[in-house]
Amino acid sequence: MDVADDGLDEGEYCRQVERHLCQRNQGHLVRIVGPSFDLVCGWAARGIPLRVALHGIDRCIDRQAQKGPRRRPVRVDYCDADVLDVFDEWRRATGAPRRAEAPGGNGDEDAPSARRVPPLAAHLERAIARLASLHGRREALGAEVTGLADRFARELDGLRAQAKTARGEARARILARLNELDEELLTAARSTLSPEDLARLIAQADAELRPFRDRMAADAAAAATHALVDRLVRERCQLPFLRLD
Repeated sequence: MDVADDGLDEGEYCRQVERHLCQRNQGHLVRIVGPSFDLVCGWAARGIPLRVALHGIDRCIDRQAQKGPRRRPVRVDYCDADVLDVFDEWRRATGAPRRAEAPGGNGDEDAPSARRVPPLAAHLERAIARLASLHGRREALGAEVTGLADRFARELDGLRAQAKTARGEARARILARLNELDEELLTAARSTLSPEDLARLIAQADAELRPFRDRMAADAAAAATHALVDRLVRERCQLPFLRLD
C-alpha cells in the first residue's frame, strides 16, 4: 500500500524515519518497533509526507538539544506532537484536507488544531533576526534577495515600536504590510531558481499532494500546489515568514 509519499510503502516510510532518527541521535540505534511502528504508520495513514515527518523530528530534537546534553537518545514517540504540528502548518499552507485519522483519533478530520499566535512585536523581532542572517548568504541568494532582506529588516525595525501598542486598524495595516513584504521576498527568491529546479519543486509538490487530491476540487488542488511550491521555495532559500499566520 502506498502511503504519504508516492512510491513509499509503510515499511519503507518507517525505515526512512528510523534512519533519520538514528542520524539525529549521533548514530545511536533507535529501533521503530511495536507501538512506535504503529505510531509512524499512523503518520503515514494521515498522509503526512516523509519530508514533513522528518522536519518534525528535527524540530523536537533541536529543542531538546537547547536544554543541554542528553543522556539518552530521543525516541520517535517523543516527536509525535512536533510532527503533527509541522503537518498542521503544512496543511494550513496548502489547504489540503486530512487524509485520515491515525488509530485512536477522534474522527473529526477537518477540525483545526489549537494554535498560539505569537505577539506581533515578538514576531517582528524574530523576522528581523532571520532577515539579517540572509546577508551572509548573498552569494547563494543573489543581490536582489539579500538587498530586499536588508531593506525589509530596516522597515520592520521601524514597525516594531508601533507593534507593541497597535490595535484595530493600526494592527491590521501592519499585518497587511507584512503580507506584502513576504510576497515580494518570496517572488524574488522564486525568480532565482532555474527552470529545472522549479520543475523539481513542482514535481515534489504534486507528489506530496497526491494522497489528498481525491478530496479536493480542481481549483483547490491548483491553489494547494502553488502554495506548496512557495513553501518549498521558502525552505530551499531559508526565508523567514514575514507575514503573521
